[in-house]
Amino acid sequence: MVKLPNALHLGHGALCTLFLFFPQYASAQNLTDSQVSDIESRLAEGATHPWELGTRAQALLEHNAQAFSVFSLTIPSTSVPSNTSSALAPVFSIAKGVVNNRTASNGNITGPQPLVADDSAADPASIGPAVLLANWTNQGDGVDYAGAALDQLNFLYEKVPKTSDGAISHRTGEVQLWSDFVYMVPPFLAYYGLLTNNQSLITDAYTQIKLYRNYLRDTSADNLWAHIVLGTNPDGVANDPGHWSTGNAWAAAGMLRVLATIQSSPFASDMSSEQDDLADWVFEIQTAMYPHLNTTTNLFFNYADEMNTFPDAASTALLASTVYRLSLLRGVHHFLPDAEKCRETLFSTNSSGLVHFSSDGWLTPVVNPNSFGDEGSDSPESEAFILELQAAWTDWVNDGSQGANGALRFGSVHGVTVALAALSVSWMLLF
Repeated sequence: MVKLPNALHLGHGALCTLFLFFPQYASAQNLTDSQVSDIESRLAEGATHPWELGTRAQALLEHNAQAFSVFSLTIPSTSVPSNTSSALAPVFSIAKGVVNNRTASNGNITGPQPLVADDSAADPASIGPAVLLANWTNQGDGVDYAGAALDQLNFLYEKVPKTSDGAISHRTGEVQLWSDFVYMVPPFLAYYGLLTNNQSLITDAYTQIKLYRNYLRDTSADNLWAHIVLGTNPDGVANDPGHWSTGNAWAAAGMLRVLATIQSSPFASDMSSEQDDLADWVFEIQTAMYPHLNTTTNLFFNYADEMNTFPDAASTALLASTVYRLSLLRGVHHFLPDAEKCRETLFSTNSSGLVHFSSDGWLTPVVNPNSFGDEGSDSPESEAFILELQAAWTDWVNDGSQGANGALRFGSVHGVTVALAALSVSWMLLF
């Protein structure tokens, strides 16, 4: 198994020294409360599709109610503190609206079924963690959150087609695997397992990621992930073997949520190898992606290795968030300088305001979430990605900005020795 490098952890004095040599880390551009409010408003207005609702709920948990996010690394409280109720209200509103609408649309029929009727088998499951959390915190009011979550779980296992080795299809009509799946389904399985003390479900979250990696990782392209494979597609979505940047970011972000869930669980010590794998696989995607970052724009192309595609701020934001999360969860700091460049670019300002946002708060330029080969606008998922980036960066800063200069580390990555850069600076930091 590939092991990630040990981090060089810096004390507060060393961090002050670091800021003298790398002042960009001390004065990085940050979003104002007003700008964050605009982004949250646009996300609330725009999120209507199942994956958008699930991603919105996750982003709000990470940004506004961290204690109830999997990245808190604790099992959430069964009661909601009064000072957190307003932050959780929109998350619970999503869960209640989806479950009530399901009941109204299906005539109160129970049994294996998705939370939302959709051609995607995976996207409705992304709302599952919000439904589970509503049940866990006793939101009640006659809404059967537990039953709806169980029906969604059973639907995945009993009604959705699978590959011969057990990978659950992203689509309902035939077996087809999408990189997006890793953000939609495994975190739901893992969270269900966490809240029900079911190690088998947490293990299967890991297994589904492993299977998807086996199918989608393109070793001929330095381990970039393909977007869509398998399926005959007579009436569905055609295969997409290209290395879609957002798909790679979806996969890395989903893996981190499962990793954090395992670390939060009573089974963490029994699943150390699974945690190592997940961390390795996130770093593998980052290692495949960041060499393709456009150094002129500090954005990824829509397809990472296709420079004729348009620049995409959405995937840039989500992948940067995974760098801060991996640093926090595993002390892996390698791509922090790249993530900081991306974040500073996305949050940069001029005399008219934020460069990469419209006047009312929409991120730009972005891929069309309904047509992944085309540039779009007003993308709800991109707004969620920005909140996740802001949340991950804030958590990293609050933890002491460990490893701010990602080049300062010892060890080896995937068999390649890592040199200790900026030697004179490192000696000052160490002594």
